[in-house]
Amino acid sequence: MKRLIVLAAMMIAGMSVFGQTTDTTFYRWRVRLRATAVLPQESATLGVIGGDANISNSVIPELDFTYFFNKHFAAELILGTTHHKVSTTSSDLSAIGGSNNADVNLGKVWLLPPTLTVQYHLPVGKFNPYIGAGVNYTIFYSVDNGPVVNNVKYKDKFAFAAQIGTDYDISKRFFINVDLKKIFLKTTATVDASNLTPAGSPQLSPVLGNIKADVKIYPWMPSVGVGYKF
Repeated sequence: MKRLIVLAAMMIAGMSVFGQTTDTTFYRWRVRLRATAVLPQESATLGVIGGDANISNSVIPELDFTYFFNKHFAAELILGTTHHKVSTTSSDLSAIGGSNNADVNLGKVWLLPPTLTVQYHLPVGKFNPYIGAGVNYTIFYSVDNGPVVNNVKYKDKFAFAAQIGTDYDISKRFFINVDLKKIFLKTTATVDASNLTPAGSPQLSPVLGNIKADVKIYPWMPSVGVGYKF
């Protein structure tokens, strides 16, 4: 009987060892390299000429670092930069001899949007799903005004950020990541189109030199990539 009990205990212990499928080591840091699509859900209120805004989509490499305070709570810093074409749509240029339903090319602009989120993780086996919320600060730089207007300026802004995603372990340290973020970004753009003033209408020059637009960019940012724990 004693031999049977010892044998049974040994079998249970062996099953418990060989049945483990996940690494129980607690790693405080994770780094990810992701491919991220930046998909603006734009809208705008334009002064003087009216119309709406159109901002192109982009796909960028993104690097992020996550620090775990414990197994459930973490902070993530997201780094990347993105390039977009910008134009107005359905603008009224009849005051300067143009169409009342015109699209105006406003050139291109780079965005640097570092984002810090606080996350709640709920690991289940090899999966580590999470939700997060935090703050984004977007810097607009290297503005290319395009061939139509004199100048375009964008105001740097803070914004709220939300995310949901999951890591999937493929080894003790490496994992696959799928992530979705939403950035509730607004900015104010100022367009100088005084160069479009027709001859004989100098009174329009100051007006067209200060066209303001309140722009909601609100991009969705789906990502997929690989990560490493340490």
